[in-house]
Amino acid sequence: MSPLSYVLVTPYTIAKSRTGGVIARLLSRLDLELVGAQMIAPEGSFVKEFASSLREEVSPQDVSLLADYVDQNMGPSGGRRHRSLLLLFQGENPCEKLTGICGRLYPEHRDFASLTGETIRDTYADLIYAPGETGRVSYFEPAVLTPRSQRWADRDLLLFAKFLKGQENIIKNMQYSEPEKIERTLVIIKPDNWQYASSRPGTIIDMFSRTGLRIVGIKVHRFSLTGALEFYGPVEAALKEKLSPLFGQKAREILERELKLNLSMETEKTLIGSVGFEYAQDQFYRIIEFMSGKRPDTCLPRDQDKPGSVKCMILIYEGINAIKKIREVLGPTDPLKAPGGTVRREFGSNVMVNTAHASDSRESFERERAIVKIEENSLESVIRACFEQRADAALQVDQASRTPLAVS
Repeated sequence: MSPLSYVLVTPYTIAKSRTGGVIARLLSRLDLELVGAQMIAPEGSFVKEFASSLREEVSPQDVSLLADYVDQNMGPSGGRRHRSLLLLFQGENPCEKLTGICGRLYPEHRDFASLTGETIRDTYADLIYAPGETGRVSYFEPAVLTPRSQRWADRDLLLFAKFLKGQENIIKNMQYSEPEKIERTLVIIKPDNWQYASSRPGTIIDMFSRTGLRIVGIKVHRFSLTGALEFYGPVEAALKEKLSPLFGQKAREILERELKLNLSMETEKTLIGSVGFEYAQDQFYRIIEFMSGKRPDTCLPRDQDKPGSVKCMILIYEGINAIKKIREVLGPTDPLKAPGGTVRREFGSNVMVNTAHASDSRESFERERAIVKIEENSLESVIRACFEQRADAALQVDQASRTPLAVS
């Protein structure tokens, strides 16, 4: 199994709504797979342990920057915990590749005149020296944290796994003056955005950031066939009601033209219940296959509850009028009818491949969050499974090296 590494997006970067830009950079320039994402809000004890871990690894000139930054900025302040975003990437040489995109912190990279905007830190990080005091940094914001070696990554990932166990996937760190006005809504960045390395998922998140809403939950999700059928169940009846008459009538027109005869209304009704119904059913199956990678009429029963072969990202936004604000940025179901500047107009292809979904009511949100199990996240299990498989592989290699060669 390929090794894991991580990128931790800092509280300041998230508060400034730069999350989408960071994710866009990472996804468009990596041949690594994003296998997990979770919004976290660490308490003080974890932050202290994480800072101590950094002090064991970073070079002397970086200790006072990264470790002290974590100590001072990632833990609670004013009685409130702060959101950070943990992203897990898997593939060959993940630490080297992530470090290259995130950017380094060595002194030779700290001259602002040499910044090019090539790395995430070039664009989003800040480092200001105290005037008149050579070498003393008065302000530092790294934007993201990522380990430079696999040994460093492994130790931090085990630390994260220990912290994540039992943690909620929805961050509850705000006290609102009028809580009755606060809504949550669910957004799905659909599988068509994940077919190849692309900035689209991050750009979509960036477009939603114009609402001023807060991301309080995020996960990488693979719909099972069962989950997709439950999620899109209400669509099935609507498709049959809308499409069956249209394509029953179209079938009648084709038959009349080809056979050169007039068919009765009774025949048309029969065509609506057969051809029209089957066409609508097929369109529904296409939606399910698009979202899960599996068709209901070909998937074996034993595979119906297994995660699908395509992935999406689920986000929970929170704030006043969250449902309306998100849907205004998303645009109507048909991308061709969506106003310019909306997500679906920019990235959607057709009614089915329309790039993203958003809850249309509070009732829909409650139903949808239950189906995708938004309170659950797989990051801890992903980390532990990776370590277990690597340990098993190492044991097999060791055993093979100890097995004597057969003598012929």
